[in-house]
Amino acid sequence: MIPVLTRTADAVPLYEAACAELLARGFEGDLSLTPADRTVFATDNSIYQVEPGAVAFPRSRDDLVRIARLLDDPRFTEIVIRPRGGATGTNGQSLGHGLVVDTSRHMNRILQIDVANRVVRVEPGVVKDQLNRELAKHGLFFAPELSTSNRATLGGMISTDACGQGSCLYGKTRDHVLALTCVLTDGTVWTAEPLDAEGLAAAKAQPGRVRDIHRTVDEAITANAALIAERFPKLNRCLTGYDLAHVRDGEGRFDLKSLICGSEGTLALIAEARLNVLPIPKAAALVALSYVDFDAALRDAQALMPFGAASVETIDSTVLGLARKDPIWAEVRAFFPDDPAGRKVEGINLVEFVGDDEGAVAAALSRLTTILDAERESHGKRVGYTVAKGAAIERLWTMRKKAVGLLGAAKGEARPIPFVEDTAVPPEVLADYIAEFRALLDAKGLRYGMFGHVDAGVLHVRPAIDLKDERQAPLIREVTEGVVALTKRYGGLLWGEHGKGFRSEFVPETFGPLVPVLEIVKRAFDPGDRMNPGKIASSAGRPLTRIDGVPRRGEADRTIPTPVRAAFDAALHCNGNGACFSYDADEAMCPSWKATRERRHSPKGRASLMREWLRLATAAGADPAAALKAERPNWLGDLLRSLRPAGNRDDFSHAVKEAMDGCLACKSCTGSCPIKVDVPTFRAKFLALYHQRYPRPLKDHLIAALEPLLPLAAQAPRLGNALAANPLARAVMARLGLVAIPALSTFDLAGALARLGVATATPLALRGLGEDERKKSVVIVQDAFTTHFEADLVADLCALLVELGFRPWLAPYRPNGKPLHVHGFLARFGRVAAEGAAALRALAAEGVPLVGLDPSMTLTYRSEYAAALPAGAVPKVEMVQEWLSGRLGAIAPREGGGRYRLLPHCTERTNAPGAVKDWQAVFTHLGLSLDVPASGCCGMAGTYGHEASHRATSETIYRQSWAHHVAASAGDLLADGYSCRSQAKLVDGIRLRHPVRALLDHVRTSAVAAPRKAAA
Repeated sequence: MIPVLTRTADAVPLYEAACAELLARGFEGDLSLTPADRTVFATDNSIYQVEPGAVAFPRSRDDLVRIARLLDDPRFTEIVIRPRGGATGTNGQSLGHGLVVDTSRHMNRILQIDVANRVVRVEPGVVKDQLNRELAKHGLFFAPELSTSNRATLGGMISTDACGQGSCLYGKTRDHVLALTCVLTDGTVWTAEPLDAEGLAAAKAQPGRVRDIHRTVDEAITANAALIAERFPKLNRCLTGYDLAHVRDGEGRFDLKSLICGSEGTLALIAEARLNVLPIPKAAALVALSYVDFDAALRDAQALMPFGAASVETIDSTVLGLARKDPIWAEVRAFFPDDPAGRKVEGINLVEFVGDDEGAVAAALSRLTTILDAERESHGKRVGYTVAKGAAIERLWTMRKKAVGLLGAAKGEARPIPFVEDTAVPPEVLADYIAEFRALLDAKGLRYGMFGHVDAGVLHVRPAIDLKDERQAPLIREVTEGVVALTKRYGGLLWGEHGKGFRSEFVPETFGPLVPVLEIVKRAFDPGDRMNPGKIASSAGRPLTRIDGVPRRGEADRTIPTPVRAAFDAALHCNGNGACFSYDADEAMCPSWKATRERRHSPKGRASLMREWLRLATAAGADPAAALKAERPNWLGDLLRSLRPAGNRDDFSHAVKEAMDGCLACKSCTGSCPIKVDVPTFRAKFLALYHQRYPRPLKDHLIAALEPLLPLAAQAPRLGNALAANPLARAVMARLGLVAIPALSTFDLAGALARLGVATATPLALRGLGEDERKKSVVIVQDAFTTHFEADLVADLCALLVELGFRPWLAPYRPNGKPLHVHGFLARFGRVAAEGAAALRALAAEGVPLVGLDPSMTLTYRSEYAAALPAGAVPKVEMVQEWLSGRLGAIAPREGGGRYRLLPHCTERTNAPGAVKDWQAVFTHLGLSLDVPASGCCGMAGTYGHEASHRATSETIYRQSWAHHVAASAGDLLADGYSCRSQAKLVDGIRLRHPVRALLDHVRTSAVAAPRKAAA
């Protein structure tokens, strides 16, 4: 049994007092001192881990003023501020002890879109893709492109002066910032925008901090103009922190927003931004070039750049190899065909042309492809090229965007990590520089992956290091210092794109005599060194943060014994990339985050809490892995444990439990997370261990008994429904924690199957089949929900198979065990899985394929069963469309019919994307069209939406995505998940059809299509 877990860092009195004072001053946002939030906010997308004292979620500019004015209170002189956006920074820019100020929760409004002048006003918490979705309605977009654009906030982009693909054409974030409304450390609200001589004079005449800043900065850049020109590198990515070289803009105006852009929250709090936006290009074309090695791709890039491309991006063999194992490869593989000569592709370049004129783009494309064709034989290292247009371009860029995640998903304990991933050198020397960079890493025996913006001289290089291994930890400094020396020799920078953060110790080496000028700027804005101290510059002349002077995640994970890490690796390998923070409600990942906007209710948040819980548990002498193995199936023991008192309220386990309870177990993280962080799996393990000490609610036991009891209830469904509909029964169930209980099916399934000639599948019956009959046979594996709540669908599936010329069989009903797994009854699940798999194996051994109807229940066989049982113990159970798509040659095509839209179950969409395409293939073959619009989760997720504590959140999730799809339905909308159809019926009163029913109706009324004539 896991002991009660307490944390020594639970209380920080200074920050408790500060939060109380903020509330007393009218703070309108949220404040958190909870161990859970402080654990989650201790990490970002970097290798570091530093727990803050508290977290503030301001609701408005006035709240930012209240925070800033707190700094002047003599009671809080030790308080420091850590501004935070989307937490996508790779160098700890938003980490540190202090008060985290997170604007993403509330300050995320688009305030104005001025289409005529192509200007927008936004709050700092607006996500880049969120803005671009609204701008697209007007044919506009915000240019700087990022791989993290679905969760990166504009405030964070401004603070790191972010840029990415296409920066040679579109520039960096600061090139599109027109004005910034900031809150200074004394609470002054000030707008940074370009000033002419008269405006500068007026600013210098103002009282207080604004006057001091303008006077100080003007004097500093004037006195040091020659030094600034000498020390600032002439690069596309001249990211410096305080961009002294651009305080005077191209028109000679005095522009302090150039200092705020890239300042990483060290100068002021950003309250609002006014941005320039651009027309979306009307035409685009992309050339995908393949090479025999990565060096050839880098060197060829110099020959490609003069053709006027908007961007030239590159990917090495490591990333390419990982992409080939990812679902994205199915969407792009056609652009990287096998070489007829058998040469292996080890590097690629992506070259994109954009413009407002189709003819101009076509001409630019033609100039390049003409040269490529002419050099096809003479250029020995180019394998070939393809051209993408339309939607295919976005698919290729999606693959490139996934590069970081793909590297993180590499197998083994040593995984590619960011710490030297954004160096910049002049593009013309990039290939030689990278050759030396690779030699440096090779000499240390390190694996690595490389990709990036070859046109800007920036490659993202991630060496694979296991920071849980104390012997490997020194490699961070060794490699970093080697790279700093290398970039200096090639006229480049260590930080070309992702900011300084905890790498600020290298500022003096880079800027030398300009460091005092940076400190003067810092002192003018932040005289007390209270804004994100230790980074870029110090107003007090203190040393800046050292890369090995900050705790790293690996150091905490190192204390967890290896067997425990192995048992919970789904949590420990989370690298903080934050893909689960996607703002897009029409994306399956992650519904609980989107509904709550609480970061602990996300895969990253839950993984962070799990890691801390494991650390505390093992430090207290417990062995979670051994405790799991010791679990034995015992329903009576489980029930009796529920009668015990609740126990200690201060146990950190309760904070973890609260976050785990919010998980829908939809498994979207398992499929969508680049690292494949599997929250439902480690959540189930946690629940099993948590409930060894603490009682379960009775509803859990009712859910655990659901699958075995349903066949009994189905003996008298009308009686069961009458009892369940009784107000007293509903009240009792609600008191127990269950609501919106569906009615049992009253359909006569046995009679329908008898009329169709469908028999029960047994090994003996299948063994007696002749060869031809066996080829036509298929066994339907029942699931509890479809069989007992929607039995007519089972009959419709059998009818469809008969119509298509097959012979369906029905496997005897057995519990699948999914509800047991979801609620952490792992020992009982293991027994159910073993018995169920044995029965299915016996059927499969007769050579007849097995198919399931509900996606979530069917996928349990290839996921939870596979993890719980020995290799080879689980037979193959396909989803019905997977099986049908493999037999289209035996199915007569049909004449054309209607057009449908499908909302797949989110587990299916994210964990078996090929199965969604299989539906489309089957529909097309049978003369129907099937579109699959982007959509999120329906919010039901098995039993989640039936639990009273989750019902409101369940409906919030539904309204965020499914509701607008359902509202637009004209009878053409289909859903293949039982829980999804239940939710639509429950919330909107609409009965969505299963794809099987649409196919059955069509097959019954359509003619067999005439054979197609062979091409002449």
